Amino acid sequence: MITCVVRYTIDPKKIADFERFGTRWMELVQAHGGTHHGYFLPAEGASDEALALFSFASLASYEEYRRLFGRDPAFIGADRIRDESSCVLRYERTFMRPLLPGDLASGDTTPEKPRPRTP
Repeated sequence: MITCVVRYTIDPKKIADFERFGTRWMELVQAHGGTHHGYFLPAEGASDEALALFSFASLASYEEYRRLFGRDPAFIGADRIRDESSCVLRYERTFMRPLLPGDLASGDTTPEKPRPRTP
């Protein structure tokens, strides 16, 4: 499993637009084989930072989803919300391997190593 963590700098005056943008992307990730873990928005005090986390079974699955960007009308429409409202000032994406509570039961949290091929 691979989890994409997106860190946004948002316009705090445009939270409603960002929520509309986020809601649409949660639907799209779910519809295309991923699991969206949600958006995390500012709650107290002045803040312009938000996060989104979503996972795919593999990097290959994520790349299949990414191929729809700029081509699929639903993806273009979701990006249009961001572009027309200017709710997102900038963002950066990173990929992580999650350690989940169920992983603790096995006692082994190291990634599986490739097995040697036999001729």
